[in-house]
Amino acid sequence: MPFINSKVSVKLDSAKKEELKSALGKIIETIPGKSEAWLMVGFEDNYSLYFKGNNSAESAFIDVKLFGSASRETYNNLTSKICSLFNESLNIPKDRIYVTYEEVENWGYNGSNF
Repeated sequence: MPFINSKVSVKLDSAKKEELKSALGKIIETIPGKSEAWLMVGFEDNYSLYFKGNNSAESAFIDVKLFGSASRETYNNLTSKICSLFNESLNIPKDRIYVTYEEVENWGYNGSNF
């Protein structure tokens, strides 16, 4: 039950969203037991982001919420893959991308909690 939400300073068309969603579906498999089958993805594009005091270059903030937990090594691998994806797909410099993780103990779905 992961959720990946991205705020990016670039405009995304439907094709680019589909491309990113599919790639994130593969990347989430970096976390043992997780797959695209339960992944929810959100996009907030054309977002006004200031980083290091300015908005002179494209930026991204990616928030990953996860039911359960993962190892630090897994998160490092995930961060590397996410930064590469947003760099290669949207030309956002890796040094202007933040990725955060939140491990959620209580996760509701379909009228009850896991």
